[in-house]
Amino acid sequence: MKVHISDHFTYKNIFRFTIFPIIMMVFTSLYSIVDGIFISNFATRSAFAAVNLVFPLVFIIGSIGFMMGTGGTALVSKLLGEGKKEAANKAFSLIIYATIVIGTVVSIGGFFAVAPIVKALASISPDSSEEMVKEAIIYGKILISFQVAFMLQNMFQSFFMVAEKSRLGFRVTITAGIVNMALDALFIGAFKWGIVGAACATVSGYVIGGIFPLLYFIFNKKNNISIGKANFDIKVVFKAAYNGMSEFVAQISMSVVSIVYNAQLLRAYGENGIAAYGIIMYVSFVFMAIFIGYSLGMAPAVGYNYGAQNKSELKNILHKSLIIISITAVLMAAFSLLTARKFSTIFAKGNEELIALSTYGMMVYSLTFVACGYSIYISSFFTALNNGTVSAVISLLRTLVFQILFAYTFPLMFGNSGLWWAIVSGEIVCAFIAFFFILIKRKKYGY
Repeated sequence: MKVHISDHFTYKNIFRFTIFPIIMMVFTSLYSIVDGIFISNFATRSAFAAVNLVFPLVFIIGSIGFMMGTGGTALVSKLLGEGKKEAANKAFSLIIYATIVIGTVVSIGGFFAVAPIVKALASISPDSSEEMVKEAIIYGKILISFQVAFMLQNMFQSFFMVAEKSRLGFRVTITAGIVNMALDALFIGAFKWGIVGAACATVSGYVIGGIFPLLYFIFNKKNNISIGKANFDIKVVFKAAYNGMSEFVAQISMSVVSIVYNAQLLRAYGENGIAAYGIIMYVSFVFMAIFIGYSLGMAPAVGYNYGAQNKSELKNILHKSLIIISITAVLMAAFSLLTARKFSTIFAKGNEELIALSTYGMMVYSLTFVACGYSIYISSFFTALNNGTVSAVISLLRTLVFQILFAYTFPLMFGNSGLWWAIVSGEIVCAFIAFFFILIKRKKYGY
């Protein structure tokens, strides 16, 4: 039976309501990993390092989709909970239109910014090769050219949940992923197109994941929400952006932190450092996707019950969610520790130095899973409550402030290995801060 956002959430209902967004996010992460496997095994080491060097910049631009999607979901869900379906549809439509316009403008600027940014980052280390710089610029320009589709793909992952069409969202993601992986095999493995083939395969997934949902919501008017006429109301756009600011901050901060870590690792280990960090990020995407998928899945229910002022259900959702995250976090950390070398071997292509470096880094990084799930969920919880400020503070501290602070100080105190421990320490400190906000805001929201 279908679970609605207005239902009471037992553990069974939570599982049924979130399973598809979780699988959807995990699968999205998996086909990113497949990209990395094909590049590392069928292209050059420079190509693999190039992708990891430029990808943070691509994600900074694409983070607009995360912001408008999660923030818009909170706003539209709240309006539905208040019984304002027409207003919810107009808000949904306006948010989509605004994102397309903003995304187009930002993508044009990003296209011309790729080359100088890549060259500046590569200049940090004398070991940076001209080939890596050239391939990073090519890869970045191709991906940025299709950022509007990527933004829409990110947005509709959230809005499918509001429309109670999680299975359709799952099918769209699966299709986009299969096309991406099949074209990876064709373009990189068979045609030997290298970095260009990887980029073309990736943007093909963007187009399927972004354009099909756009057409679906335009022509299907039977859902909770659909795209149609919208009154231009700048307050709606700002409200959606404000609600989703934490996700915007998180995505940008993660990209900035990746740039910082790439610079530090490039200085300490050369191109092997960037490659090792890339391996760890590819694998961690899958684990993080479980927490992100769960948070995205539950957000519409939180927003709806907040709009309906159903405080007992808010309390029920929060308490059950924290228990689920606690159990999942321990299992994920244990699994990551046990499989660190196996995953490193898949990407490192017989490079023992790279295998050893990435294995050590991954074993340390696995400890982050014990803490990061709380911060991710609690930040999403406040976004769904339309409290973008608290959500943004948690995300900013988690993904930027502590990470950069520790990334520069830990190597001075503990040597190069301190870079890996900096990530863990930042996550643990932020988890405590996230719980602090839960405690001080419980009277206001009644959970």
